[in-house]
Amino acid sequence: MNYRKIYLFSLFLLLSQLSNGQEILNKYIEEGLANNLVVKEKNVSLEKSLLALQDAKSYFLPSVEFNASYNLANGGRTIDIPLGDLLNGVYGTLNQLTQSNSFPQLENVSEQFLPNNFYDARVRVSMPIINPDLRYQKQIRENQLQVSSYDLDIYKANLIEDIKVAYYNFCTAHIAIEVIESSKELVERNLRDNRSLLENGKGLPSSVLRAESEVENINALMIEAKNRELNAIYYLNFLLNRNLDTSIQFEEQSPDWEEIDFLLQADDLSNRPEILQISTLELIQNTQLNSSKNYWVPRLNTFADFGSQAFDFEFNTQTSAYVFFGLNLGIPIFQGGRNRNQITRSEWDLKNTGYQKELLSEKLNLDLKIAKNDLRTSHAALQTAEKKLESSASYLKLVDRGFKEGANSLIEFIDARNQYTQAALQKTINAYALLKAQAKLERQLQTEINSI
Repeated sequence: MNYRKIYLFSLFLLLSQLSNGQEILNKYIEEGLANNLVVKEKNVSLEKSLLALQDAKSYFLPSVEFNASYNLANGGRTIDIPLGDLLNGVYGTLNQLTQSNSFPQLENVSEQFLPNNFYDARVRVSMPIINPDLRYQKQIRENQLQVSSYDLDIYKANLIEDIKVAYYNFCTAHIAIEVIESSKELVERNLRDNRSLLENGKGLPSSVLRAESEVENINALMIEAKNRELNAIYYLNFLLNRNLDTSIQFEEQSPDWEEIDFLLQADDLSNRPEILQISTLELIQNTQLNSSKNYWVPRLNTFADFGSQAFDFEFNTQTSAYVFFGLNLGIPIFQGGRNRNQITRSEWDLKNTGYQKELLSEKLNLDLKIAKNDLRTSHAALQTAEKKLESSASYLKLVDRGFKEGANSLIEFIDARNQYTQAALQKTINAYALLKAQAKLERQLQTEINSI
């Protein structure tokens, strides 16, 4: 590869900023959101919160249950009924007066309290009439469902940022390999030229040794760049829940300057799920406080039993079947101050959440300012690297021509080549550092998750 190809390659790196390829990256983001194991785990938690809300709603509906019992008993307490002692004398007198045996003699009876061979089967329908706890629990479950949803949004936003940064690291290493390969062709050509000069008696052994040393340096840089690319592939595949050795498709990325200008001017953090989540937790604790303050409200429930009970499994609609209706009323009178203590705890929990919310707001504003400053710094560094790459490419072109014509020494050529390689690598690093800073600022402003 001659200097013209090198210059065109560096020009391609500069002009590539005019395109803003995002198709491959967006595909990886969608794949990560669909397949990431933590996202799946948090989706399960969200479904469980939804079931808890459905449970809370079900308590407002009547409950119906069937209960049956069957008793066998022997012994235990008994009650003596002296029927014979009470009635036999009277019955005997009546028989004498009537000259008949119409009134038989009776035995004294001993009846045990425990029922023997006795069944009781019933269907109970119950329903709360006055119970403010049910309403508060429903509100709490609704808010807890929202908290789980915000927790999922938080992780998705972090995952999007991690996928972007991982892909940008892959692109950095990928382009670095291309830059090093172009430089490797230069130093290998230089080694061949110096060996040819030495064989023809016009070169020096030291020049050959220096050229060989440069080849080894380039090989070392190549190994390092390939290892970085491989590590980036591993981590990105881990985020996407794929086999770690799955290949990653390269697509040149470049900043969207209009988007960057918008991000630098934006400062609205109201859509951050962290703020929405802690605000919802504040609502939950406020609901718990209201619930604690309503401890004095009576709890009234009603129930109705439809059943049958009798001995020896007898069933008769006239004698065994029954309907039983009742009301349960509970009014707290004294509980040792536990209700007041619960109110105080709820008030302190609410106050503590308020402090956490204020601290979170301050931290998010700090992170936003730092992210904006990092983006501005990366932008300035990229502009400097682009100018340095352009000048180093022009300098290498001149030195290469002078080296061929004998006007420049080998040391000057190697120095020019090193300057170009370092400038190209630094430009690549700074370009993707800008993209990573943009991804971090997008995370702070929550622009990505809102577009999903």
